[in-house]
Amino acid sequence: MEQSTTPRKKVIFSGIQPTGVFTLGNYLGAVKNWGPLQDEYDCTYSVVDLHAITVKQDPAKLRRQTLDCYALLIACGIDPQKSLLFIQSHNPAHSQLAWVLSCFTQFGDLGRMTQFKEKSQKHPDDINAGLFTYPVLMAADILAYGTDLVPVGQDQKQHLELARGIANRFNGRFGETFVVPEPYIPKTAAKIMSLTEPEKKMSKSDPNPNGFISILDEPDVILRKFKKAVTDSEGVVCRREGKAGINNLMSIYSAITGKDFDEIEREFAGKGYGAFKMAVGETVSDELAPIREAFARLSKDREYLEKCYTEGAEKACRATAKMLRKVYKKVGFIGL
Repeated sequence: MEQSTTPRKKVIFSGIQPTGVFTLGNYLGAVKNWGPLQDEYDCTYSVVDLHAITVKQDPAKLRRQTLDCYALLIACGIDPQKSLLFIQSHNPAHSQLAWVLSCFTQFGDLGRMTQFKEKSQKHPDDINAGLFTYPVLMAADILAYGTDLVPVGQDQKQHLELARGIANRFNGRFGETFVVPEPYIPKTAAKIMSLTEPEKKMSKSDPNPNGFISILDEPDVILRKFKKAVTDSEGVVCRREGKAGINNLMSIYSAITGKDFDEIEREFAGKGYGAFKMAVGETVSDELAPIREAFARLSKDREYLEKCYTEGAEKACRATAKMLRKVYKKVGFIGL
């Protein structure tokens, strides 16, 4: 009698840097979609603290932000029992594999990375080697787990292409070793722009706090920021060129409610911007309330968080051990 075999779920890998509380842009553009993927895919999510030290850091702040980031992911719907959720520095295989992969990465390829150029301009006093080579570490993050799919935004496509190139170069020399990952574009991902400068992406580093919504902002703060959001003088809620502020608010409202732009236009026909901004603010506040409450609860339960990230580290190390041994053997290292 033949045994029935369950098809292998495709592996998804995604990481997020612990650089502070997520913005509404981080949430709607990425993290909101991670939870629903857990049933369909074999999901691996990492707080990538090794990447965070490519710019100068305060050690105590980094530790706090790393734990907060881990707790926030759980608060946003990542289940440590369904997904592999871990802190990157807890698995040495990432750094070990990154060194090997750096020897299969062309200097010119790294020099063309857009984010290296941008970060070098932002931090001209600290253009370190890690800043230059961190796309190789990113490739190791992805390739170590046999990743099939990587959720990517526009600003990460170049790094995924580099990872694919490294995998193909290594496979071409040593035979089939790495899965060559493909981009995963979430159907509901939204690119969220600044509330004060809607031509720019929403960012937690925005010097104007009214430009971004933190997912832990209190309801009154959220409503106040949306009331101040930049719009235009037309007074008509519709999506078209030249209406960057309204287009952004419509994208936010659509991402949370699931309504398309035609539906939104009909809903707010003749109502003006004041009513629309209030509705968007209340919708965002309602969406984020359970996250804020869950985070407050988790933050007080240090024992639970420590249990989760310790188990996550053990699972991550087991998940990558075979791949690391295979790579070491292929390049000629003597195994133990």
